[in-house]
Amino acid sequence: MIHVCSLAKLEETVARSGAERVLSLLAAGTEVTRPTSISRENHLHLVMHDIAVAQDGMTMPGEDHVRNLLAFARKWDRAKPMVVHCYAGISRSTASAYIIAAALAPKRDEAELAQTLRKLSPSATPNPRLIAVADTLLSRQGRMIEAIEAIGRGADAFEGTPFVLKIDG
Repeated sequence: MIHVCSLAKLEETVARSGAERVLSLLAAGTEVTRPTSISRENHLHLVMHDIAVAQDGMTMPGEDHVRNLLAFARKWDRAKPMVVHCYAGISRSTASAYIIAAALAPKRDEAELAQTLRKLSPSATPNPRLIAVADTLLSRQGRMIEAIEAIGRGADAFEGTPFVLKIDG
């Protein structure tokens, strides 16, 4: 299971879930303290801004980010949960949870997965750049992009409510 949360809820979510892996997606300069129960090799910190088009002075999510995310996910034995978080728990983390679920359950329908994401998180607004890169890397021929576009922008929120996404539906 993938537990998705904001940076502010990281410690609490790791403790509550018993997770052994953490994926952090944060802008440069945003500090994250790895929970003490998570070993260094089980924490991946990807540095990027929550943008979909290039902007001066900002790091746009790219192919290297998604390749690293996928490699980290594929090393996960799934015996214990993974926590995926970004600053607000709304965009980069929800996109990454969707990508991981799609990669680890390749037969799962992209639209069904996106609808499930929306039901679990009314505020989820997956980062479109992460989704587009993953769609290409996972050879989904635009289905991931279309599915995320179909659920639209999530409800306005300062911080997403933590939720759990099951990989196999």
